[in-house]
Amino acid sequence: MHTKSRRSRTTAVGITAAALVTGLLTGCAGSTGPGTPDREITVWSQENLPDRVAATRKIIDGFEKETGIKVELVGVDEGQMPQLIMSAAASGTLPDVIGAAPLGQVWQMYTNGLLNTDIPKRIVAGLGRDTFNANALKLTSDGDTSLGVPSDAWLQLLVYRKDQFDAERLPAPDTYARALAAAKELTTEGNDGISAATDPGDVFTSQSFESLALANGCELVDAQHEVALESPRCQTAFKTYDTLARVHGAPGTQTVDSTRATYFAGRSSMIIWSSFLLDELAGLRGDALPSCPQCKDDPRYLSRNSGIVTAMKGPDATEAAQFGEITSWVTTKTAETAASRAFIEYVMGAGYESWFGMAPEGKIPVRRGTAAEPDRYLEAWRHSDIGVDTKKPFDQVFPASLLNQLADGVSNMGRWGITQGEGALVGATNGELPVPKAIGAMTSGQLSPSEAAREAGDEVAALKKSLQ
Repeated sequence: MHTKSRRSRTTAVGITAAALVTGLLTGCAGSTGPGTPDREITVWSQENLPDRVAATRKIIDGFEKETGIKVELVGVDEGQMPQLIMSAAASGTLPDVIGAAPLGQVWQMYTNGLLNTDIPKRIVAGLGRDTFNANALKLTSDGDTSLGVPSDAWLQLLVYRKDQFDAERLPAPDTYARALAAAKELTTEGNDGISAATDPGDVFTSQSFESLALANGCELVDAQHEVALESPRCQTAFKTYDTLARVHGAPGTQTVDSTRATYFAGRSSMIIWSSFLLDELAGLRGDALPSCPQCKDDPRYLSRNSGIVTAMKGPDATEAAQFGEITSWVTTKTAETAASRAFIEYVMGAGYESWFGMAPEGKIPVRRGTAAEPDRYLEAWRHSDIGVDTKKPFDQVFPASLLNQLADGVSNMGRWGITQGEGALVGATNGELPVPKAIGAMTSGQLSPSEAAREAGDEVAALKKSLQ
């Protein structure tokens, strides 16, 4: 799922490496820079699933018809993006615009001097700063410098079997203590207390752990910018994750696919996953249908009997915390200024409902509306169709209370390192995966929680030093 937690890695099909190289050579020909405008721009999009490429193409068709500006669209896999960006920068073939860029990537490109930050500043001002979620703007800015135009968000969720919790009179697992108690109580022969990622080679494991770590006030770096993964709060987070995933989870390496499959089969009572799970949970995607015993006669059984926690609180924290991802539109240093600005303004305006409408469960709009209609986009999002093979309006599948939780979660979202100005380090950890490696070793019994915290901390510190 990479940093966007978009479904599963196996379904995130896009352009192959060979085709990407071809795309770099042909698709970037129009990237002539701000000095020589030719009304042709190249857009790389990390929304590279076939249906989302098609949806983006429709938006582009409308833009081209309205403006006469030609857009070359290249779908890029997120895992290949950092290398492709650096190769393109070295060869002078950067695209004009990059879409669906996660926070770590945005900050990496900014730190490497590859972004035009004047264009997003003008776009946000032109569309109206007050129409954007304030936290989304904060996470995508370095002080007064706008790194990109935030477009949408997904949240990490703790989904649980409310019917099982109710039967045992267990409260919602919104604290460490409640989650641990529920996992212990509901771990029985044939049923795991929780499904949580332990794959050392996938950033999904890091996302899952960070959501739990933030809940206890565990940060990647401290106020002095020193790596803080061995702090007492982080030690507690590692120990708690180990107890949940190793003691009360399924044996063996747990991946983005296996965690979902176990919960959908009715063999676990909780799961840590992104909001992209929601349409699948409701039985609206043919290749990822819930298969629990009750689901055979009622495909929506799990969605109706699942509760959702968006923010959790650990014993050392003063308040609950929420993890999620903001994706943005960014413009590179060689972007054709006027055309790139016009394109992003179009996608965030006339094309915005189509943009977040391609996957509303994982593309929560961070622009609420317009000056004239302050809640236009959030209201449209609530009514958008979710699903792949079967489509139904979001607000007909899930209650308004959950949609409110999702919308509010964007305002409460926290992220390791970003607000401390360590975005480049965050991007580097997404590539090297020091935390997932430590989690994998810990949950397989090779390291104790304290050893895992130390090993992860040492690797992150080495990465930090290499960036200086």
